[in-house]
Amino acid sequence: MTYSTTRFGIYAEIKQRFTTDKKSPRFLSLVAMSSVSGFIGGVVGNPADVLNVRMQNDAALPESQRRNYKHAADGLARMIREEGWQSLFRGVWPNSMRALLMTSSQLATYDAFKRLILIETPLGDGITTHFTASFLAGFVATTICSPVDVIKTRVMSAKESEGLITILKDTCRQEGVKWMFRGWVPSFIRLGPQTIATMIFLEQHKKIYRRLNGLS
Repeated sequence: MTYSTTRFGIYAEIKQRFTTDKKSPRFLSLVAMSSVSGFIGGVVGNPADVLNVRMQNDAALPESQRRNYKHAADGLARMIREEGWQSLFRGVWPNSMRALLMTSSQLATYDAFKRLILIETPLGDGITTHFTASFLAGFVATTICSPVDVIKTRVMSAKESEGLITILKDTCRQEGVKWMFRGWVPSFIRLGPQTIATMIFLEQHKKIYRRLNGLS
């Protein structure tokens, strides 16, 4: 309703404006378009993401530190009441950068892989092409976003008002560079199928929409 709707919608709109019958945007243009849409989506979706991270992390905290939000609406209301509206945008910069990287590595690479498959292989614009391109896009997105995911989660779940730089320094000092890909496998297990399902659904949705509206 917030993050993905915003980033997908803005990206599709921008791409459509720069696409003609004779010319399609180049890869770097797709990266720029998806980066802008991803950043805006990250800002819009940040409050829900903070709430999501906190509720998932609550059980891992000592009882005295747990927030015990009853549900999403209760969590948002308490965040505003107890910490001020600024708490809704805690970690907005790492989150927006993560959204920027996610959208550019997911949507732009999907379009690039799809175009490459259509040009270099006998496959047509069907499920097999969409599955292959989205699988590869999911792999790229997981790898690129892994370091930002780790930092974003730690910033949003932190009790103290530690700055991004402080958390980054402490993490590097305590764990070395291996922290950058901590949890890569479970992240790919989640993001890979999600990317495949999302892109295949989106492609079918577009085909149905075009058919119903008499578009080529």
